[in-house]
Amino acid sequence: MSSRPRVCAVIMAGGSGTRFWPLSRKTRPKQFLPIATQKTMIEETVERLRPLLPPEAIYTISNAAQAAAIRKLIPDLPARNVLVEPLARNTAASLILATARVYLKNPKAVILALPADHLITKPAVFLKKLRAAAAAAAREDVIVTFGIPPNFPSTGFGYIHFAGRGRRRFGGVDFFPVLKFKEKPDLERARTYLKQGRHLWNSGMFVWRAEVFARKLERFAPEFYVHWERIVAAVKTNDRPAIAAAFREIAATSIDYALMEKAKGILMAEGNFGWSDVGSWASLADIWPKDGSANALRGEAQFLDSRNCLVYSPHRLTAVVGLKDVIVVDTKDALLVCSKKADQRVKEVIEALKKRGSRKIL
Repeated sequence: MSSRPRVCAVIMAGGSGTRFWPLSRKTRPKQFLPIATQKTMIEETVERLRPLLPPEAIYTISNAAQAAAIRKLIPDLPARNVLVEPLARNTAASLILATARVYLKNPKAVILALPADHLITKPAVFLKKLRAAAAAAAREDVIVTFGIPPNFPSTGFGYIHFAGRGRRRFGGVDFFPVLKFKEKPDLERARTYLKQGRHLWNSGMFVWRAEVFARKLERFAPEFYVHWERIVAAVKTNDRPAIAAAFREIAATSIDYALMEKAKGILMAEGNFGWSDVGSWASLADIWPKDGSANALRGEAQFLDSRNCLVYSPHRLTAVVGLKDVIVVDTKDALLVCSKKADQRVKEVIEALKKRGSRKIL
């Protein structure tokens, strides 16, 4: 077993991606769609890492069907690096399993835990921040994260409250002690966070040394450390039934709730690298090219007296007349028309379709 620090990435590629229905489906969630660019989001995520890491240092974790899709999309990733979750249990379980795999190879390895479905428009800045975060995690017994400077009082993101003092510098990047992770606030509290300052959006990206992750679980989340020990023992002997049994017992919750909200010794750097979580159809209005009336288009459309609309219509021409702030998504078997303000309610459409038994278009 090597004691040499090594950097690797674990890309969290699970998730159902219901907000991009009808383009996204149960078998093809957001990370497997070319919605931000002409490549799928997981392809873009891997491409960003190539200047930093070779393919053998990049892992993904997802369910079995998604793993098969990953192997087709990114064939140069070693098959053993495409990790499969026994069942869906959220990011705490996923990262315990993935970190255990790396830990057994090299407990001193530094892991970049990254979502598969985020957009980064300044990749050079992103890589600089990743290198600096990896250096911090290699040298100190800390977990590192990135906070996104907020440009409006969002109620859809968690926040990171960080200290103004105690700044540390690694790789030419400033890091600050995290005081507290805060859950998604209501609008009044979100406005307060922005007024107070030192509150950034939680990016959901984390960097840790494998052995430090284990120690943080043991100290701050002992109820999860029990499962960590079982997973490590099962992975060590490659006992798949034991891995599945241990995985099933882990609470289906996020790594934020399981560990980050409780742990001490977390550092944060500013994530000023053009980040977007691409969380809904409306978010694409800031990504896709727009015409003189702020209409965003992917496909073919004719706009008349319409403003600030977003249209996805790759299969046929869509005419949009006299509309404002409307989303139109036209796929081969379903059509979505909604107000931009209501795009978060797409999930409700899916629930309604489930109740009426229309599962073939989910």
